[in-house]
Amino acid sequence: MSLSHQPEVVTLGCRLNIAESAAIRQMAGRGQVVVNGCGVTNQAVKDTRAAIRRLRRARPDAELIVTGCASEMDRDGFAAMPEVDRVIGNAAKLLPATWGARPNAPRPVPQTRAFLGVQNGCDHHCTFCAIPQGRGRNRADPIAEVIPRIATLVETGQREVVLSGVDLASYDDRGARLGTLVERLLAAVPALERLRLSSLDPAAIDDHLLALLTQEPRVMPHVHLSVQAGDDMILKRMRRRHARGDVVRLVARLKAARDIAIGADLIAGFPTEDEAMFANTLGLIDEADITHAHVFPYSPRAGTPAARMPQVAPATARARAAQLRAAASARLARRLATQVGSVRRVLVEKPGDRGHAPDFAEVRLPSPAPVGSVVAVTVTAAAPDHLTGTIA
Repeated sequence: MSLSHQPEVVTLGCRLNIAESAAIRQMAGRGQVVVNGCGVTNQAVKDTRAAIRRLRRARPDAELIVTGCASEMDRDGFAAMPEVDRVIGNAAKLLPATWGARPNAPRPVPQTRAFLGVQNGCDHHCTFCAIPQGRGRNRADPIAEVIPRIATLVETGQREVVLSGVDLASYDDRGARLGTLVERLLAAVPALERLRLSSLDPAAIDDHLLALLTQEPRVMPHVHLSVQAGDDMILKRMRRRHARGDVVRLVARLKAARDIAIGADLIAGFPTEDEAMFANTLGLIDEADITHAHVFPYSPRAGTPAARMPQVAPATARARAAQLRAAASARLARRLATQVGSVRRVLVEKPGDRGHAPDFAEVRLPSPAPVGSVVAVTVTAAAPDHLTGTIA
């Protein structure tokens, strides 16, 4: 094994994986290559295996380590891959001792936004999802531990933090829910300029959290919802805890109080979905003004109830997914067109000529600005998927 290279971490999957990879990157040693894989769909598992093979070809002398949900669900299968030197479980991957690191070793400040995992696991067992097998039951990092972590990030120059989790809206620290965490965090770290929340289950957004989303200026006006479908029968077969009308009413409450951009996770071609059911999901994009859609054609995951249901043809699922993406892209284009002439505060990202506004609209600059800075930008033009502006 060569020790001449800095550690390399490749991430697949959710924002929680992004947050965990940032921590792994600071603990891994020279000569180590880590694949933090995803097991949410069969395609995600295939992508994890492909990343392993690609990295082995590129780094033949490295110690190649695999972690994440894909390997958690099939440890023996990944351990048997000739490219893999070691498999580390999800429960151990954030322990400094796993990597031989000091528990309080300093970590460099991220150059743009920091993803911080504060919740893990899920108790709901949706019929399409194998993640509880890889992540276990719902559990939360204590508020008393989360606040010092974020305070340290802010003290070292971080401008924006994203709280993430497998089922973030179900955060529960001995009765303190996500709204309490956000409220205490903002009070304890007044220098934190921008706070974002990753995907939220509509059924778990209570009045306390909704008030913070709509009234707290440091909580960014971009709410991403784990919707999955817009048809009530499909939602029941998914074993989701909300109905279509719940999403519509929630978005109406959010938008009545604040100009908020709405994102959503959507699955196309779930088993038994017919054209009328799909039309209900497609119509939800307009009814709930969904502009940032993460769309996935359904892929059966072995061992889940949905894999045993009557399947939709993969080509049909892919075609429906393309329709959903096109509809959301059209909504985004209309939203962006209304912002010409406005001034947006943009967090500048690599390579310095672009970044994101509070509502997560991408903004491009005519010349680079310091990465990690927040600059006021006058919007001069709108393309279908981004804004262009000059620093005010």
